[in-house]
Amino acid sequence: MADRDYYEVLGIARDASPDAIKKAYRAQARQHHPDVNPGDKKAESHFKEAQQAYDVLSDPEKRSLYDRYGTAAFEGFAAAGPRAGASEWTSRQAGPGFENVDFSQFFNSGGGPGVEEGAGGGASIFEDLIGRMRGGRGGRRGAAGPQPGPSVEAKLTIPFLTAIRGGETTIEVERENHRRESLVVKVPPGIESGAKLRLRGQGEAGEHNGPRGDLTIQVAVESHPYFSREGRNLSVEVPITVGEALLGAKLDVPTLNGQKALTVPPNSSSGQKLRLRGQGVPASGSKPEGDLFIVLKITVPKTIDETSRRLISEFAERNPANPRHGLW
Repeated sequence: MADRDYYEVLGIARDASPDAIKKAYRAQARQHHPDVNPGDKKAESHFKEAQQAYDVLSDPEKRSLYDRYGTAAFEGFAAAGPRAGASEWTSRQAGPGFENVDFSQFFNSGGGPGVEEGAGGGASIFEDLIGRMRGGRGGRRGAAGPQPGPSVEAKLTIPFLTAIRGGETTIEVERENHRRESLVVKVPPGIESGAKLRLRGQGEAGEHNGPRGDLTIQVAVESHPYFSREGRNLSVEVPITVGEALLGAKLDVPTLNGQKALTVPPNSSSGQKLRLRGQGVPASGSKPEGDLFIVLKITVPKTIDETSRRLISEFAERNPANPRHGLW
């Protein structure tokens, strides 16, 4: 391992980010794990190399020393003892940040308390050194136990009516190995844009038999051709004629459950809202049902005959009004 560059082992650049280091290690571990390659000594060797490289490059202090001195930074610790006294490691050799450190507490020629019995290799001794310099107890770090896999985020756009009524849809998720997977998503009724759904155990696989991470889905809702939504309430714009607005009328208007009869009172104006109770977003859980608001919009014909024009002029003269009064 000493002859191979740790960055080369993981296949990353020397300025790789911590996330890139972790991702590269996971890829190597999955490819060369002994459970995946039973009896393959070469794969086992690759796996151990990747573990050792990750152990150093994932730790900022270790990585800094490695970038300066290579594996000698750790082999020097392990070699200290009968061949050289620990006091010979000076601040000049250790580099910035290690001034006035008495290394004799970590290494001694008699193999006493400075080195843990059975400690195998410079990396473990290095961890003890860093721990003590930070004021900690030192000692070897235990073997890694089960680690949960990373969570995954995705976006999902659903139809307006699916968001109102709820239902099932599918989403495609890209895994770390660029494999695409389709998952079924249950959409609760009444969901709104910006809401998040969590699918537990649908993230990436864990390490050392750890649980899978979660999949978090951010929802976006498509617009509807004529319904709009505000909270639990819906609204729809319904055109009416001048005669219907003046005289009143009974109309069939659209709802989520088909057409419903609605009475338009006489002398209604454009923009006036009429309520149909309980025809909005259906109730779900502790959330009550909403209402549907019918917004009236008076429309006029593009052309009229001379008789109609005369009658409208007479109507205007008999009913003078200024609807803009008080607006400015």
